[in-house]
Parts: sequence; C-alpha cells; structure tokens
Amino acid sequence: MTTPGTPRIPVRHRALGDHTWQDQAACNPTEHNPVDPETFFPGPEDTDRIATAKALCAQCPVARACLDAALEAGDTHGVRGGLTEEQREPLHTRIAERLDHSRVNDTLAGRDIHLTKAERRAVVIAAHRHDVPVDRLARLLKITDEHALKLYRETRRAIRHRRIAENAGRTAGELGRTAFGTAA
Repeated sequence: MTTPGTPRIPVRHRALGDHTWQDQAACNPTEHNPVDPETFFPGPEDTDRIATAKALCAQCPVARACLDAALEAGDTHGVRGGLTEEQREPLHTRIAERLDHSRVNDTLAGRDIHLTKAERRAVVIAAHRHDVPVDRLARLLKITDEHALKLYRETRRAIRHRRIAENAGRTAGELGRTAFGTAA
C-alpha cells in the first residue's frame, strides 16, 4: 500500500528462465554483505532467526520475485519472499488459481513470464476481447496456432453459453413478475 503522493513502484515479474533477480537479493552473500544463508532456514521454534530472515526480506528489492519463484517451483523450505514455510503453505495449495491481472497484462504486452492456469485463461479471454490474432496468442502462450484457435473457440462458446443463461434468467424473472402481477 502506498501513501498519497508516494510514487508507486511497478511490479516487475520474472521472465521465464530468468534467475538474474537473485543477484539483487538481500540474502545474496557478498564481500560487503556477509549474510549467512542458514539464516533463511530456521527451525520452527527459532523465532530470532525467523525475525532476522524476515527483516532482511523486508529490505529486499526482489522479494516478490523470490516469493513467486518459491511458489512456482513448489519450494516449501525456508523463508522466501518474507514468508515462512507455514505462511506459504496456503499459497502453495492455491497457486494454480492465482489471478494477478498485472501478470496477464504483462503477457499481453509481450513479456515472457510464468503464468498460472487461471492467468492463462485470463490471457485468452482478454486476447479474444481485444481481437488479438491467433498466431500472436499462440506466441504469447507458447502453444501451436491450432491450440490457440481451439482456445478461442472454447472461449466464444463459453461466452455464448453465459449470455444464453443470463438471458434465460432475465426472461424467467420477467415471467415471474408478470405472473405475480396478474395474480394480485
């Protein structure tokens, strides 16, 4: 959360196969930053080491990338992205449903980033709404043109079925009001 007047730092998502963010991590030991990597693997009762690890993560410019990497890789050990193993556990179980619209927008803009299943579906829907050509969608999602075309067909079908259901619901509601009005 930012305070009024404070510039908002845009989120930079990791590109596929990009590990360069690790060079900027506060936990990366250097000559001028002698960090003990074991600090980030405390026991569950070692509250001092947990607090130290979290304090370092709070200063880290790539904490978000670290957390994303841990969740996407299924890494369940140590403090990552400022969260302990226990704090990340519910996020691990829901990672496939994560829907971060900034990730969807970055993908549509051509960034090559990790996407969850929900985010991939959102990319297809947004691409469909913005008339993105099939071959571009295929490149964005790294799939064949045929698969992209199939996803567009499924999306059109789902939209059509949703509209039919909405219209049926409105019609049923209007019929109910009419019937109620005549019975009174």
